[in-house]
Amino acid sequence: MGHIDHGKSTLLDYIRKSNSVAGEAGGITQHLSAYVVTHKTKDGAVENITFLDTPGHEAFQKMRLRGADVADIAILVVSAEDGVKPQTLEALASIKQANIPYIVAINKIDKPGADIMRTQTSMIEHEIYVEGMGGDIPWVGISAKTGEGVSELLDIVVLAADLAELTGDTSIPAVGQIIEGKMDPKRGNTATLIVKNGTLKKGTFVVSGSSYTPVRIMEDANGKPVAEATLSMPVGIVGFGEIPTIGAAFYTVTTKKEAEVAIETNRPVPIEYKRLLNPLPTIPILIKADVLGTIEAIEHELSKFTSERIAVRVIATGVGDITSNDIQNVSATKEAIIVGFNVKVERQAAELAERIGVEIDTFDIIYELSDWLNTALKNRTPRIEEMKNTGKVKVLKYFSSQKNLHVLGARVEAGHIKMNQKVKITRRDVEVGKGTIKNLQQYKSDVQQVEEGEFGLQLETKNEVAPGDHLEPYDVVVT
Repeated sequence: MGHIDHGKSTLLDYIRKSNSVAGEAGGITQHLSAYVVTHKTKDGAVENITFLDTPGHEAFQKMRLRGADVADIAILVVSAEDGVKPQTLEALASIKQANIPYIVAINKIDKPGADIMRTQTSMIEHEIYVEGMGGDIPWVGISAKTGEGVSELLDIVVLAADLAELTGDTSIPAVGQIIEGKMDPKRGNTATLIVKNGTLKKGTFVVSGSSYTPVRIMEDANGKPVAEATLSMPVGIVGFGEIPTIGAAFYTVTTKKEAEVAIETNRPVPIEYKRLLNPLPTIPILIKADVLGTIEAIEHELSKFTSERIAVRVIATGVGDITSNDIQNVSATKEAIIVGFNVKVERQAAELAERIGVEIDTFDIIYELSDWLNTALKNRTPRIEEMKNTGKVKVLKYFSSQKNLHVLGARVEAGHIKMNQKVKITRRDVEVGKGTIKNLQQYKSDVQQVEEGEFGLQLETKNEVAPGDHLEPYDVVVT
């Protein structure tokens, strides 16, 4: 992880081409956006390391937004020419949120403008304390272009894994996370899984959320069929009833019946709401601020607000100005808002946001958030349509009808009835239809409303109406 121009992709490419299993370098990242490399340490030990292609990887993005830790270890890439940049701090915030160990790779040490000491000073200024500079975060100088230091970097990855005591039990059924999902026109719903613990075997059933599949076709990172997958292995599975959610957990069961019971248990319970107009249950918010402490304060402020109709959800946070990447990150999320505190909006980001309809709000002081949130809730809260009864009328006589227009005599028993009002038609307290009042007459005169006594009316309805029926007039109130 790290800033866009600091060499993440070059480093990934070098590692993949130099260390990929059985030379299967070509097409691996495109196949699963994850790959396994074999690394021989300086002590002669042979270790397998799984890399997620996180820079543009949707799975990592989704899981970061959920605060998940699909990765066990992160590599923070910092350029020896540029030092710490805003996206470096964004990446660091994500690593800390996931609560995983990380290693700093100071890249581009082969460049004429490289200055490792200046880069380390830049890191200290942003509270990144590496070994030898007052801290305990391991670091290594590398050149992703020439490969200098890369082997040492992988040694440190293995060491960090040992220090973190990352262990697993291969004898238990597999559990892990979904890192990718798609609809394959030829093979159906497919997903890529990372096995976090246990062993995944053919013949078992993978369950994730409200979807499951029997494990019949399972492919490793090279696209080759495998009979089982174990710790930290990325595998592709086909045959899901519906595409599982990226970032969601999965587990395995042994029978189809267990899988069916599991998804019924996992299936969200439908909630009966009154009719919603333009439903918008959640306001997704991306927060950018000048310092991490401000982000925590904003999140605390947001946590104070509750509503029965709408939720406010922070989908991402970051330190630094609002960039085009931020706009793209929320562009697929309906009604998303980007909130900035003491930061600027880059010109390209502002133009992109205006073009694709992403709202950006910026503030200087935190309590302005309250006023903004009240307005956002008011403008984005779904409206509820309620039927409010205004009275009860008994049908006394049936005079005539023409098409769907019925002429009736009636008496007000409670409340009132108005022109053009909708009514429920009930017979022995059971609703038998609906209609609309087209005319009201009392004392031989047309009136707009009747509050008491007997009167005549014209009722438009496709249903039959008989003496003894009741009409219950109502107003539709939207709140």
